[in-house]
Amino acid sequence: MGKVLKGRSGRRRGAPDTKGEILAAARAVFGERGYDGATMRAIAAAAFVDPALVHHYFGSKEKLFLAAMEIPWDPSVIADAIADHTADAGIGERAIRTFIGVWGDPVGRAPILALLRSAMQHEAAARLLRQFVTRAILGRVLAAFQDVPNGALRAEAMVSHLIGLAIVRYVVKLEPIASVPDEELVALVAPVLQQYYDGALE
Repeated sequence: MGKVLKGRSGRRRGAPDTKGEILAAARAVFGERGYDGATMRAIAAAAFVDPALVHHYFGSKEKLFLAAMEIPWDPSVIADAIADHTADAGIGERAIRTFIGVWGDPVGRAPILALLRSAMQHEAAARLLRQFVTRAILGRVLAAFQDVPNGALRAEAMVSHLIGLAIVRYVVKLEPIASVPDEELVALVAPVLQQYYDGALE
Protein backbone atom coordinates (compact mmCIF):
# COMPACT_ATOMS: atom_id res chain seq x y z
CA MET A 1 0.00 0.00 0.00
CA GLY A 2 1.24 3.49 -0.74
CA LYS A 3 0.90 6.67 1.28
CA VAL A 4 -2.13 8.92 1.32
CA LEU A 5 -1.78 11.51 -1.38
CA LYS A 6 -2.42 15.12 -0.39
CA GLY A 7 -1.33 16.84 -3.58
CA ARG A 8 -3.51 18.52 -6.14
CA SER A 9 -3.39 16.03 -8.97
CA GLY A 10 -5.09 13.11 -7.24
CA ARG A 11 -2.45 10.76 -8.66
CA ARG A 12 -0.07 8.59 -6.64
CA ARG A 13 3.45 8.00 -7.89
CA GLY A 14 5.45 4.82 -7.74
CA ALA A 15 2.54 2.40 -7.33
CA PRO A 16 2.05 0.33 -10.50
CA ASP A 17 -0.90 -1.63 -9.06
CA THR A 18 -2.82 1.28 -7.56
CA LYS A 19 -5.88 0.42 -9.64
CA GLY A 20 -5.81 -3.15 -8.37
CA GLU A 21 -5.54 -1.92 -4.79
CA ILE A 22 -8.57 0.31 -5.30
CA LEU A 23 -10.57 -2.61 -6.69
CA ALA A 24 -9.58 -4.82 -3.76
CA ALA A 25 -10.56 -2.09 -1.33
CA ALA A 26 -13.84 -1.58 -3.16
CA ARG A 27 -14.74 -5.26 -2.89
CA ALA A 28 -14.06 -5.13 0.85
CA VAL A 29 -16.01 -1.93 1.46
CA PHE A 30 -18.97 -2.97 -0.69
CA GLY A 31 -19.05 -6.30 1.10
CA GLU A 32 -18.95 -4.67 4.52
CA ARG A 33 -21.25 -1.68 3.98
CA GLY A 34 -23.44 -2.71 1.05
CA TYR A 35 -23.92 -0.72 -2.13
CA ASP A 36 -25.74 2.18 -0.47
CA GLY A 37 -23.34 2.50 2.47
CA ALA A 38 -20.13 2.37 0.44
CA THR A 39 -18.75 5.72 -0.65
CA MET A 40 -15.95 6.65 -2.99
CA ARG A 41 -14.23 8.41 -0.09
CA ALA A 42 -14.41 5.32 2.13
CA ILE A 43 -13.03 3.14 -0.66
CA ALA A 44 -10.22 5.62 -1.27
CA ALA A 45 -9.36 5.59 2.43
CA ALA A 46 -9.31 1.78 2.48
CA ALA A 47 -6.94 1.81 -0.53
CA PHE A 48 -4.79 4.60 0.99
CA VAL A 49 -5.29 6.89 -2.01
CA ASP A 50 -6.83 10.27 -2.65
CA PRO A 51 -10.54 10.14 -3.61
CA ALA A 52 -9.69 12.07 -6.77
CA LEU A 53 -7.67 9.09 -7.95
CA VAL A 54 -10.66 6.76 -7.52
CA HIS A 55 -12.78 9.14 -9.60
CA HIS A 56 -9.98 9.39 -12.15
CA TYR A 57 -9.91 5.63 -12.71
CA PHE A 58 -13.61 4.78 -12.41
CA GLY A 59 -15.70 7.93 -12.64
CA SER A 60 -18.62 6.85 -10.47
CA LYS A 61 -19.53 4.45 -7.69
CA GLU A 62 -21.64 2.38 -10.09
CA LYS A 63 -18.76 1.93 -12.53
CA LEU A 64 -16.42 1.10 -9.66
CA PHE A 65 -18.87 -1.54 -8.43
CA LEU A 66 -19.10 -3.11 -11.89
CA ALA A 67 -15.30 -3.20 -12.16
CA ALA A 68 -14.81 -4.55 -8.62
CA MET A 69 -17.37 -7.30 -9.13
CA GLU A 70 -16.03 -7.91 -12.65
CA ILE A 71 -19.46 -7.41 -14.20
CA PRO A 72 -18.84 -6.64 -17.89
CA TRP A 73 -22.23 -5.10 -18.73
CA ASP A 74 -23.60 -1.65 -18.09
CA PRO A 75 -26.96 -1.46 -16.27
CA SER A 76 -27.80 1.76 -18.10
CA VAL A 77 -27.65 -0.09 -21.44
CA ILE A 78 -30.04 -2.72 -20.13
CA ALA A 79 -32.46 -0.19 -18.71
CA ASP A 80 -32.33 1.97 -21.85
CA ALA A 81 -33.10 -1.04 -24.04
CA ILE A 82 -36.12 -1.92 -21.91
CA ALA A 83 -37.36 1.67 -21.81
CA ASP A 84 -36.84 2.36 -25.54
CA HIS A 85 -40.33 3.31 -26.72
CA THR A 86 -39.04 3.83 -30.28
CA ALA A 87 -38.46 0.08 -30.72
CA ASP A 88 -40.93 -2.00 -32.71
CA ALA A 89 -41.27 -4.69 -30.05
CA GLY A 90 -43.31 -4.19 -26.88
CA ILE A 91 -41.61 -3.66 -23.54
CA GLY A 92 -42.11 -7.31 -22.57
CA GLU A 93 -40.24 -8.56 -25.62
CA ARG A 94 -37.55 -5.91 -25.26
CA ALA A 95 -37.01 -6.95 -21.65
CA ILE A 96 -36.65 -10.68 -22.31
CA ARG A 97 -34.43 -10.15 -25.36
CA THR A 98 -32.19 -7.82 -23.37
CA PHE A 99 -32.11 -10.41 -20.59
CA ILE A 100 -31.07 -13.15 -23.01
CA GLY A 101 -28.44 -10.90 -24.55
CA VAL A 102 -26.82 -10.34 -21.15
CA TRP A 103 -27.22 -13.80 -19.65
CA GLY A 104 -26.56 -15.71 -22.86
CA ASP A 105 -22.87 -14.76 -22.74
CA PRO A 106 -21.06 -17.20 -20.37
CA VAL A 107 -18.30 -14.68 -19.69
CA GLY A 108 -20.77 -11.92 -18.95
CA ARG A 109 -22.97 -13.94 -16.64
CA ALA A 110 -20.19 -15.60 -14.59
CA PRO A 111 -19.60 -12.76 -12.10
CA ILE A 112 -23.28 -11.98 -11.57
CA LEU A 113 -23.96 -15.71 -11.11
CA ALA A 114 -21.35 -15.74 -8.37
CA LEU A 115 -23.06 -12.78 -6.73
CA LEU A 116 -26.47 -14.44 -7.03
CA ARG A 117 -25.21 -17.67 -5.47
CA SER A 118 -23.63 -15.71 -2.65
CA ALA A 119 -26.84 -13.72 -2.15
CA MET A 120 -28.79 -16.96 -1.73
CA GLN A 121 -26.50 -17.98 1.14
CA HIS A 122 -25.39 -14.76 2.85
CA GLU A 123 -27.52 -11.81 3.96
CA ALA A 124 -24.71 -9.31 3.37
CA ALA A 125 -24.42 -10.40 -0.27
CA ALA A 126 -28.22 -10.36 -0.62
CA ARG A 127 -28.31 -6.80 0.71
CA LEU A 128 -25.55 -5.75 -1.67
CA LEU A 129 -27.32 -7.26 -4.68
CA ARG A 130 -30.70 -5.87 -3.62
CA GLN A 131 -29.35 -2.34 -3.26
CA PHE A 132 -27.48 -2.50 -6.55
CA VAL A 133 -30.52 -3.79 -8.44
CA THR A 134 -32.69 -1.09 -6.84
CA ARG A 135 -30.35 1.79 -7.61
CA ALA A 136 -28.66 0.79 -10.87
CA ILE A 137 -31.36 -1.19 -12.69
CA LEU A 138 -34.81 -0.72 -11.19
CA GLY A 139 -34.32 3.01 -10.75
CA ARG A 140 -33.72 3.37 -14.50
CA VAL A 141 -36.43 0.95 -15.59
CA LEU A 142 -38.92 3.02 -13.60
CA ALA A 143 -38.55 5.74 -16.21
CA ALA A 144 -40.49 3.54 -18.64
CA PHE A 145 -43.26 3.07 -16.07
CA GLN A 146 -43.62 6.63 -14.85
CA ASP A 147 -46.90 7.24 -16.70
CA VAL A 148 -48.37 3.82 -15.87
CA PRO A 149 -50.65 3.32 -12.83
CA ASN A 150 -48.81 1.47 -10.05
CA GLY A 151 -45.65 1.89 -12.13
CA ALA A 152 -43.20 1.13 -9.31
CA LEU A 153 -44.99 -2.11 -8.44
CA ARG A 154 -45.16 -3.16 -12.09
CA ALA A 155 -41.49 -2.38 -12.75
CA GLU A 156 -40.40 -4.28 -9.66
CA ALA A 157 -42.55 -7.26 -10.64
CA MET A 158 -40.92 -7.34 -14.09
CA VAL A 159 -37.39 -7.13 -12.69
CA SER A 160 -38.22 -9.77 -10.06
CA HIS A 161 -39.54 -12.11 -12.76
CA LEU A 162 -36.32 -11.74 -14.74
CA ILE A 163 -34.13 -12.32 -11.67
CA GLY A 164 -36.15 -15.42 -10.82
CA LEU A 165 -35.80 -16.64 -14.38
CA ALA A 166 -32.04 -16.13 -14.16
CA ILE A 167 -31.87 -18.24 -11.00
CA VAL A 168 -33.96 -21.07 -12.48
CA ARG A 169 -32.26 -21.09 -15.90
CA TYR A 170 -28.63 -20.44 -14.95
CA VAL A 171 -28.17 -21.23 -11.24
CA VAL A 172 -30.54 -24.10 -10.44
CA LYS A 173 -30.58 -25.14 -14.14
CA LEU A 174 -34.06 -26.59 -13.85
CA GLU A 175 -35.14 -28.46 -16.97
CA PRO A 176 -36.67 -27.84 -19.40
CA ILE A 177 -36.36 -24.08 -18.79
CA ALA A 178 -32.55 -24.36 -18.60
CA SER A 179 -32.17 -25.57 -22.17
CA VAL A 180 -35.22 -24.19 -23.97
CA PRO A 181 -34.17 -22.29 -27.15
CA ASP A 182 -33.98 -18.52 -26.84
CA GLU A 183 -36.81 -17.80 -29.27
CA GLU A 184 -39.11 -20.23 -27.50
CA LEU A 185 -38.29 -18.52 -24.22
CA VAL A 186 -39.06 -15.12 -25.78
CA ALA A 187 -42.43 -16.36 -27.06
CA LEU A 188 -43.28 -17.80 -23.65
CA VAL A 189 -42.12 -14.99 -21.37
CA ALA A 190 -42.62 -11.77 -23.37
CA PRO A 191 -46.45 -11.72 -23.03
CA VAL A 192 -46.16 -12.23 -19.27
CA LEU A 193 -43.70 -9.36 -18.93
CA GLN A 194 -45.94 -7.20 -21.08
CA GLN A 195 -48.79 -7.88 -18.65
CA TYR A 196 -46.69 -6.39 -15.88
CA TYR A 197 -46.55 -3.19 -17.91
CA ASP A 198 -50.08 -2.70 -19.20
CA GLY A 199 -52.21 -5.53 -17.83
CA ALA A 200 -55.28 -4.70 -15.79
CA LEU A 201 -54.97 -4.76 -12.01
CA GLU A 202 -58.08 -5.92 -10.15
